[in-house]
Amino acid sequence: MAFSDFKTIPEVLERFRITYTTKDFVHIEEIPGTPSEQFLQEFEFCIQNIDVFASEAARCEAIIFPILKEIYKPYADNYALWIKKTITYDETLNGTPDYLISTRSELGLPVVGTPLIILVEAKKNDFEQGWGQCLSELVAAQRINEDTDFPVYGIVSDGTLWQFGQLVGDTFTRNRTSVTMDNLPVLFGAIDAVFKASTEARSETG
Repeated sequence: MAFSDFKTIPEVLERFRITYTTKDFVHIEEIPGTPSEQFLQEFEFCIQNIDVFASEAARCEAIIFPILKEIYKPYADNYALWIKKTITYDETLNGTPDYLISTRSELGLPVVGTPLIILVEAKKNDFEQGWGQCLSELVAAQRINEDTDFPVYGIVSDGTLWQFGQLVGDTFTRNRTSVTMDNLPVLFGAIDAVFKASTEARSETG
């Protein structure tokens, strides 16, 4: 069984005995100075000249990854950004997240550190399936980290709509407020808030 075999949130909740709740744990706000003018120009060029919604691959390469990479840049000294990197906990919890943020391993760039944030592209705009897959990946990350109290974060997006979730202990919290790419400063602020929350949680655990 792999992450992609999980099709719904209830399926994961029942399999791993996880409680589901909703609240706005991501405090969405604009961040002055971001996104950069260079990013905005390149992003606008893609929107104007490329059919960025032609396929799942187009959404990933032209929208999702550029946004994630731009927000990741200030954290690059301590975090690693992975694209299609396979992670494995056991025969049930294994597979390949679309994108993964981890700490940097002391063993070097090719080694995944502590998984922190997982981003899954919603296949065919199916957010229910996207969250089923993402939540199973969060369970795997939690168990790989060997610390159920350490929060791990998930993001599911179809390029236009971005949704956020958090797994701590046996409780999965889905953010009530979603964000769209129509307001890039707010979207950047929301994703950066997840990065900051991961940083704070990491510093609190030493």
